[in-house]
Amino acid sequence: MSGHVKSYAAVDLGASSGRVMVGRVGPDSLELTEAHRFVNRPVRLPEGLRWDILSLYGGVLDGLKAAGRVDSVGIDSWAVDYGLLDGDGRLLGNPVHYRDSRTEGVAEKVWATVPAPELYAATGLQYAPFNTLYQLVADRLTGAERLLLIPDLLTYWLTGEQGTELTNASTTQLIDPRTRGWSYDIAQRLGIDLELFAPLRQPGDPAGLLRPEVLEETGLAGPVPVTAVGSHDTASAVAAVPASGERFAYICTGTWSLAGLELDAPVLTEESRAANFTNELGLDGTVRYLRNIMGLWLLQECVRAWGDPDLGELLRQAAEAPTLRSVVDASDPAFLPPGRMPERIAEACRASGQPVPVSPGEITRCILDSLALAHRRAVEDAQRLADHPVDVVHVVGGGTRNALLCQLTADACGLPVVAGPTEAAALGNVLVQARAHGLVGDLAGGRELLTRTQPLTRYEPRGDPGRWSEAQARLVRI
Repeated sequence: MSGHVKSYAAVDLGASSGRVMVGRVGPDSLELTEAHRFVNRPVRLPEGLRWDILSLYGGVLDGLKAAGRVDSVGIDSWAVDYGLLDGDGRLLGNPVHYRDSRTEGVAEKVWATVPAPELYAATGLQYAPFNTLYQLVADRLTGAERLLLIPDLLTYWLTGEQGTELTNASTTQLIDPRTRGWSYDIAQRLGIDLELFAPLRQPGDPAGLLRPEVLEETGLAGPVPVTAVGSHDTASAVAAVPASGERFAYICTGTWSLAGLELDAPVLTEESRAANFTNELGLDGTVRYLRNIMGLWLLQECVRAWGDPDLGELLRQAAEAPTLRSVVDASDPAFLPPGRMPERIAEACRASGQPVPVSPGEITRCILDSLALAHRRAVEDAQRLADHPVDVVHVVGGGTRNALLCQLTADACGLPVVAGPTEAAALGNVLVQARAHGLVGDLAGGRELLTRTQPLTRYEPRGDPGRWSEAQARLVRI
């Protein structure tokens, strides 16, 4: 098998952009190149905020055309959102965006039927207003015969075959993380028909072949299989954490920061629910025990409000600003909607009696300090709640490019941070495809290959950890 290299197309869709990457994998090699990148621009219609799913599908087709000959295709994306199909398999409308306001007040209605502690004990999922369960209760579902989560919808259009990939299904709040199957009791009590969902698929399962029309449009020579991967982008990203052993925490950074541990069983305690930790399913029977933190969304929205200034210059100014002068709670749902982000951050600082950041550099420093502090809280809380100590924090995803954030995270956690790979979701996607086709062994083997082949940067903790404890105390008093 030595010298045998195969190519895999990883379709990786984020909340603001999509990309088609090509991974070339051999027994001792793993190279990733970008074939095509495209914008993911949601559209605000009179009825609310929607995904432009046809534009995304067009981007996928353009990317597969640019990718050239591949041995398989896999798709991952953000979680919770879905498309509805009629009995003939036709899309009933543009999928609703998770930041749409339709789920406001829905959780309280759900909890009146299934109290929040009971819901957590059954599904292990943290409260987020946009969980699929709340969207389904808010949705009228008129004429819908089938529900496909976003990666499964695109896979259906490519292959004509329908399935529901497990890691993403686990974000619906309708999966029992102990059995790794549907929670029929919860669905029945809330009037949700689980027949809407296509049969469950595991990462690595075959998901069909590219349809003849897709082959014609992309110029690819068939047959080209589509492989189910960890279709929730976080599941793919965690699969690409270049860790050895079990004593590690991870932070998947991008629009969101997802910080936590990889466990072999869910943590379903009331204390875990109160701390807003989620139990999502990962590869090979693992559980992604993590907390959602608002992430670089805070900075992205500020940069947009400031007219897209040079990011490098902004980070230089932030590096020169005083450490921990002002911090905000980066997990606060108040920061979830778009718009007026610099003003909202200033208002939060003013309300908590802290100095109000004024310049873009000061506001950027406030955001990065606040994210590092939220990372610290999540890593500390996860270790305590799961009784699972760690020696190192792995940062993967877009935030690895932000050296200041990585160093601040090391300082805040008091632990070394290993940053990389940047394209973790695409690499995890590729590794699952390569494994399904016999090129890579188990999860540990894939991680060992990543460690040998991907550029990684190590940050050692610096400064007085007591300063972070003091900043944390300021937030607790708010």
